[in-house]
Formats: sequence, C-alpha cells, structure tokens
Amino acid sequence: MTPLANILIALVALLHAYFLALEMFLWTAPTGRRVFRTTPEFAQASKALAANQGLYNGFLAAGLVWGLALGADGLHVKLFFLGCVIVAGVFGAFTVSRRIFFVQALPAIAALVLLLLSINVR
Repeated sequence: MTPLANILIALVALLHAYFLALEMFLWTAPTGRRVFRTTPEFAQASKALAANQGLYNGFLAAGLVWGLALGADGLHVKLFFLGCVIVAGVFGAFTVSRRIFFVQALPAIAALVLLLLSINVR
C-alpha cells in the first residue's frame, strides 16, 4: 500500500507545483484567468496576493517531496504536509469555493488514508 500512497502524495505535490505556476506566473494570463474564473481587472489588482498564495503552495509541494525523498523516515513529514494541504483545502472550500475541496483537499485526504493504512499493514 505504501507505493500507492507515495504515488498519490507525489500527485498532490505536482498539483501544488501546478498551483504555484498558475498563481505566481500565470495569474494574469488567459490560462490563469480561465482556471480561477477572474476578469483581467481583478487578476491585475490581485496579482501580488496570488503570487503570495502560490509561494505557499510551493512550500506545500516542497514539503511533500521532502517527505517522499526521506523514504520510510519521511512518514511524519508526509503526515504533517498532507494535514496542511487538507486544512488549506477545507478552509478554501468554506471561504472561497467548494470546488477547492475537491481539487485540493480530497486528493490529500485520499493520500492520507492510504498512508495511514500502510502504517497499519507493516
């Protein structure tokens, strides 16, 4: 079960690297505006806030990659960063859009469940 958990964790990390790119570099571009459903005016006015948010998503991705790189010794790192992703996704769902729960929190919840199941299998 651990390889499957690690694959899902890697996918969550890749999602957050994608969010980083969208928020830091593509926020005002047509791609970023389409994904986040913003107008050119709003995107321009909120560019600095989006870049800050993208940086945080990058930290989440880096933490998950760090946990994966540590192998079995990275269990607590993976648990911590998956928990951070879940909290961020739930908060975003309540404060911005329910869609955030499905895009951000749900994949992390699935990865966390698989990771916890792999602990009990050992």
